[in-house]
Amino acid sequence: MKTQHVTIKNIAAELGLSVSTVSRALKDHPDISQTTKQRTQALAKQLCYTPNPIALSLKSQRSYLVGVIVPEIAHYFFSTVIGGIESVADACGYSLILVQSGEQLSREEKVLGHIVNLRVDGVLASVSKETNSYGHFQRLLDERIPLVFFDRVADSLDATHVTVDDFRGAYDATKHLIAQGCRSVAHFYGPRNRSIFRSRHDGYRQALEDAGLPFRPQLVVEADTLEKGTAQTERLVQQRIAFDAIFAVNDFTAAGAMLALRKAKLSVPHDVAVVGYTDAPTAKVLTPSLSSVHQSGFEMGQQAMKALLRQIGAEDRLPAERIVLPAQLVVRESSLRDLVTIK
Repeated sequence: MKTQHVTIKNIAAELGLSVSTVSRALKDHPDISQTTKQRTQALAKQLCYTPNPIALSLKSQRSYLVGVIVPEIAHYFFSTVIGGIESVADACGYSLILVQSGEQLSREEKVLGHIVNLRVDGVLASVSKETNSYGHFQRLLDERIPLVFFDRVADSLDATHVTVDDFRGAYDATKHLIAQGCRSVAHFYGPRNRSIFRSRHDGYRQALEDAGLPFRPQLVVEADTLEKGTAQTERLVQQRIAFDAIFAVNDFTAAGAMLALRKAKLSVPHDVAVVGYTDAPTAKVLTPSLSSVHQSGFEMGQQAMKALLRQIGAEDRLPAERIVLPAQLVVRESSLRDLVTIK
């Protein structure tokens, strides 16, 4: 007997049982005796039996597939989110179809169409930097296909969102820099069409205001990659724009800024203190180690998948949820000036 083609009928024939008895024994049904369960499950294991996903989907009217769209699969944060999604999905018998938009709206629209055509039970998505219209996602809502956004969300859609408290994370990061004696804090921000970057900018501004410090537009520059972080820091130095701290929108940008500061022979943190965002593993191994706002991608993935499962299992459409996870500042060498904290 070829194990890859083993069915419940094969197991039933070997044991001299009915197909329905074998089916219930494999599901640990209470009406089946313990002896029959043990015999059935032992033979199923011996023959490497696995349930037929097509048969299961026909019976339940579900595919047990979930589509996941991320800007970049190899990105540390998104890979941890995928890990969280998978941990919940696997425990509930779901498989994932992973696709990436490559930060392009056109590709995001294309891959979304592909996974919907595969009859997924739901979609989890983090939108690209380019995305400024959401008609492709609205069509899912119109067709009652469960949809949950995480991290980068579509603000205008009535859909469930799972995010981090980006305002608070940015506020705490900026407040920490001010507490270290910094008075000219630069902010390197991401595309304004994404709410997470707007929230980080707003948290930065609020911390300045609460500390009685002026907002200086020349210290707020768009930079959300290592290369842009390096270039913008070099520009600030060359143009002699005074600054003594940088709050960067992510750790890659912060690392780029630190490279430029080292090249300019400026000390981190004593000349310029630096704080990043995400708290990727590289933050710990940079020299000096990078202070960063920690956001748990794994927990975000878990919460997003659980929210999607609630939608999949509901008979009627559920109200959109707004799930906000905490952000926590992790202080390391790049921002510590050994000063007494100003409260």
